[in-house]
Amino acid sequence: MNIHELDDFTLAYIECALWSSTDDAGKPLDDNFDAGDLSPEALKQIIEDCQDFQDTNKSLINACDYGSQYSKDEYAGHDFWLTRNRHGAGFWDRGLGDLGHKLTEAAHGYGECSIYVGDDGKLHL
Repeated sequence: MNIHELDDFTLAYIECALWSSTDDAGKPLDDNFDAGDLSPEALKQIIEDCQDFQDTNKSLINACDYGSQYSKDEYAGHDFWLTRNRHGAGFWDRGLGDLGHKLTEAAHGYGECSIYVGDDGKLHL
């Protein structure tokens, strides 16, 4: 799939993954990489995880009120990455109450995932 065809949720997930991850020198990945640098396998897995999470939790995501300039999908994609990886922010701290707790449980079910630079210069999971 072409990066430009991805939905807002998946693009925000990737953006957050690059922002919150570092290379071996400790530099944020988004300093030198973007979604186009993902290996085909990594992109495929990201798309599958994001689509499954959205499909499974559609009613919860739609019920959220983030009250911001960003779309629900952008916030939810961002929070899915942070929450599944147990960062210090995510669905549970957005003031979403029970919805946030349910989405947190759902995200934790996907397990942790890390992104790294491979020997081929591409980003892998």
